[in-house]
Amino acid sequence: MGQTFDATRDLSGDTRVMHILYLLHGLAPFTMWLLAIVAVIVGFAKRGDVEGTILASHVSWLSRTFWWGLLWIAICGVITFVLVITIVGALIAWLPYTLLFLWYLYRVIKGWLALNDGKAVA
Repeated sequence: MGQTFDATRDLSGDTRVMHILYLLHGLAPFTMWLLAIVAVIVGFAKRGDVEGTILASHVSWLSRTFWWGLLWIAICGVITFVLVITIVGALIAWLPYTLLFLWYLYRVIKGWLALNDGKAVA
């Protein structure tokens, strides 16, 4: 949206790192989100290296996905607690975390596809 990117830099090494970050985020739900923490730390470390390139949008996208995901984990915890203490709600207590899981993977897949196409993610 009006951002200009430096197209003259060789980004092959940094692009590989971004692919690894997307892989870590994609596997994160299966590792109690530990791989997402590692990916966010690496992303913060790489932020300066990719400044002004399309890869900066990917670092930002993954970071926002992680932090919003943390917020939604807390909200899902409260919703699940309320559902579990009711008899009828106990039957659908799995729903909030399932929706969070699908949202998280959607964001990872959307960003990864944009990276594969060489585009910034929005």
